Amino acid sequence: MDALLAAPPRLGRTRLLAVDGPSGSGKSTRAVALVAVLRGRGVSTALVRTDDLASWDEPVAWWSRLERGVLVPAAAGRAGRFTPTVWDVPRCDVEVPVTDVLVVEGVSSARRRVAARVSLALWVELAPAAARLERAVARDGERERAHLQAWQHFEQGWFDVDDTRARADIELVERDNL
Repeated sequence: MDALLAAPPRLGRTRLLAVDGPSGSGKSTRAVALVAVLRGRGVSTALVRTDDLASWDEPVAWWSRLERGVLVPAAAGRAGRFTPTVWDVPRCDVEVPVTDVLVVEGVSSARRRVAARVSLALWVELAPAAARLERAVARDGERERAHLQAWQHFEQGWFDVDDTRARADIELVERDNL
């Protein structure tokens, strides 16, 4: 976390930490642990998960909602707000306070479009594709297997075109994945 805290804030006074990588790779676990460490150090921190914005129909096209609702207000020193979805079912608005660090966790969080605003990009890929698929099926249920397989195929194409991993400042990768 020293690298993050040494990096300049690029979203107003806020440092943006993007935790990206393929689904089922350990991003959420890492993000929660990082938030706990930062808060333990007295650093005000908020966490936004891209899963709260994505859907089967909009795996990455939701980005403008995050920009308008959270990133633009944070850059201006104001609290943000967004309406999360549970894979197509809207929920109540979530307020995102102005903090020292904003952690955006999930597939496409370190996309090229936000690179100039990111203080630190973390790539997490701690399991091979087959294991990641089984984790996702265990989490979401067997009925979602076909969707999850399609998602893995989509995200690989996304990462190839966006070249997300190449922009990561830090990689947490299980070498057996390569």
